[in-house]
Amino acid sequence: MEKLFKTRFTTAVIVLIPACIGINYLGKLFAAALKLPLWLDCIGTCIGAVLGGPIIGGICGAANNLIYGLTTGDNITLIYALTSFGIGVGVGIMGRLGFMKSVGGAILTAVVGGLAAVLISTPLNIIFWGGTTGNVWGDAAFAATQAANMPVWLGSLIDEVLVDVPDKLVTLLVAYFILKGLPRKLTALYDVNAEIEHLD
Repeated sequence: MEKLFKTRFTTAVIVLIPACIGINYLGKLFAAALKLPLWLDCIGTCIGAVLGGPIIGGICGAANNLIYGLTTGDNITLIYALTSFGIGVGVGIMGRLGFMKSVGGAILTAVVGGLAAVLISTPLNIIFWGGTTGNVWGDAAFAATQAANMPVWLGSLIDEVLVDVPDKLVTLLVAYFILKGLPRKLTALYDVNAEIEHLD
C-alpha cells in the first residue's frame, strides 16, 4: 500500500504539475466552447497521476478546478475540486498497479475514474444544484428523469453517469496514447523506484 502512494517531489514532478494543469485548463475551455457532452478537463490529471502517482494526480486535479474557477468566475468548478482530486487518486492507483500499459487496462482505468467521479459528484450535484451537473446533455437527461417522476438522486446519478463515464473513457484513451508516445528517457524521470544518482 505504501508503494502505491510513494511520491517524490523531484524537479521533473514539480514541472509536471503546472504542465498537467495547463492541459486540463485547455481541455475544459475547448469542451465548454464547443458545448460538448464531455468535460475533457482531466486529461492532464490522468497523465500526472500515471507518471507521478496518486498524490500528484490528486494535486493536478484539485488545483486545476481551483485555478479554472477563480480565473473564469465559474464557481461550480470550485466545488468539484473534490471530484477531480478523487479521479487523480483513482487513476494514479490504477497506474501504479500497471493498468495503463495496455488499451484494455486504460479502459478499465477509465471505469474506475468514471465511478470515482460519479460517487463524489452525485451528492454534490444534489446538495448544490438540485441534481443537475451543469452539462447541457447530462441535464437534458436529468430533466427527462424528473418529467418521468423518478427520484432526484436517481436522475442525478443517471445524469452523472451519462456524462462522466464516456468522458473518462475518451480522457484515459487520449492520456494512454500520449503516454505511449513519450520517450523512455522522459518517463524514467518519474520512476519512484529508480535510484537517484549523485554527482560528486
